[in-house]
Amino acid sequence: MKPEQLIPGSVTGGALLVAGSCIGAGMLALPIVTGLAGFFPSLTMLLAAWAFMTFTALLLIEANGWFFGQVNLLSMAEESLGKSGRLVAWVTYLFLFYSLLVAYIAASGSIFSAILEGLFGLSVPGWAASLFFTALFGYIVYLGTRPIDFFNRILMVGLILTYLGMIGLGIRHIRPELLAHFLPKYTFLSLPVLVVSFGFQNMIPSLTAYMKGDLKRVRQTILGGSLIVLAVYLIWSLFVLGVVPFSGRGGILESYQNGEEATIALRGVLGVSSISHFAQGFAFFAIVTSFLAQGLTLSHFLADGFKIEIKSQKFKWICLLALAPPLLFALYDPQAFFKALSFAGGICAMILFGILPVLMVWIGRYQKELTSNYHVWGGKLALSAAFLFSLLVIGCELARIFLF
Repeated sequence: MKPEQLIPGSVTGGALLVAGSCIGAGMLALPIVTGLAGFFPSLTMLLAAWAFMTFTALLLIEANGWFFGQVNLLSMAEESLGKSGRLVAWVTYLFLFYSLLVAYIAASGSIFSAILEGLFGLSVPGWAASLFFTALFGYIVYLGTRPIDFFNRILMVGLILTYLGMIGLGIRHIRPELLAHFLPKYTFLSLPVLVVSFGFQNMIPSLTAYMKGDLKRVRQTILGGSLIVLAVYLIWSLFVLGVVPFSGRGGILESYQNGEEATIALRGVLGVSSISHFAQGFAFFAIVTSFLAQGLTLSHFLADGFKIEIKSQKFKWICLLALAPPLLFALYDPQAFFKALSFAGGICAMILFGILPVLMVWIGRYQKELTSNYHVWGGKLALSAAFLFSLLVIGCELARIFLF
């Protein structure tokens, strides 16, 4: 074995991978769903979601330490919870991927319609824009990992530049009095979307392999990356909620009711300006990077489940199976962006990245007495608190479905 093969990867590089996996289309929903309650309540919920998702990520690092080499969440669930645990994880993964793709395709309609009208003067209905978006970038998903990696590098540069340009030019438009808005009944409504916006847990097996099994470095990577994401989300929320009023035409409440993401609300308030162009570009880069990542992940997940080779001719049918159902769902309900994201976070992510890690570590530690090189602090009290928080978020999502 070559010496360089034993050298763990860079913590900084790993942290940027974590940040890149989170910063995307979910950001377009954050200020709208959190802004219903107001900036300061949303700040509390943002910190709570970050702390919870970081804690459960650390639990998965501990569970990863039970194995030698790279393993996925399905294997960890089967080791601690048996075949039923693996089945629950598999089904929940499927629902999570599909829910996220529904959200991205639903949002793509308004984003692409605005871009086509702005660039070419074409008035395209939202459903046609969503269909064009899915066909174009679905083909790139079919082409495989290398083309996606190439496009994603370019798109991430665009995402960063448009974010910085939008914040830099728009900060002078912040009105401090808008940040004082407070409506407590909406405080917990944002939790499902917030938790799925910190969904980097599925990267832990890959990060463990990247760090050559050094779990301390994996922990540092997770903490560093999640803090970057927290800072980006905080600045983004401060900017949008300081510019867009709660009520009135194009306000936070109307945007939520219409299923419109944050950059549309910004353009409505600021009008046609350099800031709105940056906002439009940011929305484009965010939705495409997220769609490519989740589309590729779901396609490979289904190919693995059906035992189909990625390079075989049958893979095109796997891509169709991955992308056609969420496209049909999004065409049926073009305003599904917030609802699909909320379901993904409130139900799927809470089972997959909340309840399952807690149960896995509880049984692994205290019943099967599995050993790991890394042990998360807090004992049974912290595990119980995380389990109860998961139930709280699920309760918030059920309340949204049946009461709001």
